[in-house]
Amino acid sequence: MKKEFKVIADLIEKDKKVLDVGCADGTLMKFLEDDKNINIRGLEISKEKVQECIAKGLTVIEGNAETDLKQFPDKSFDYVILSQTLQAFLNPELVLNELLRVGKKAIVTIPNFGYWRIRVHLLFKGTMPITKTLPDEWYNTANLHMCTIKDFVHFIKSKDIKIFKSLALNNFNTSLINDNNLGFKNLSADLGIFLIEK
Repeated sequence: MKKEFKVIADLIEKDKKVLDVGCADGTLMKFLEDDKNINIRGLEISKEKVQECIAKGLTVIEGNAETDLKQFPDKSFDYVILSQTLQAFLNPELVLNELLRVGKKAIVTIPNFGYWRIRVHLLFKGTMPITKTLPDEWYNTANLHMCTIKDFVHFIKSKDIKIFKSLALNNFNTSLINDNNLGFKNLSADLGIFLIEK
């Protein structure tokens, strides 16, 4: 189980209703269902991944968050999770608005393009880096809108979205992000995890 998933699970109380958008093979869904008695649903674009989820006994529908979140009523979930997927959408702002419409709160994780290893790689090698959170080559990546933790925080604040918790994840270390340490966390974390509400 990824450390990111344990951090996400710690942000959600037991017995809640959750939608996992871009749920992949359902690993996080299964963990939340078993460990926290979460009533969880999934939305996944890959037919093969949907089949993997169904084989695990999970409730998942095939769909694209940019077009298919509109089928869910306002505030129909306590939490909506979007894990390392925001940067792959054509219109991330639309997706964020839909997450916050469908869920009372949203948990969004982003790979941090401001991470020091990425900066060093670009500086010395002059090529797009490949890391644990950015595993693809520039030409076959799904990522369209790379951003840093700092970019994401500024964007959220500019849209009058409340940030309840901001966490920086680096290997197995998790720490809080605040206004005073934002620059440092933007440099030292490879993943940002945000609990937000409109």
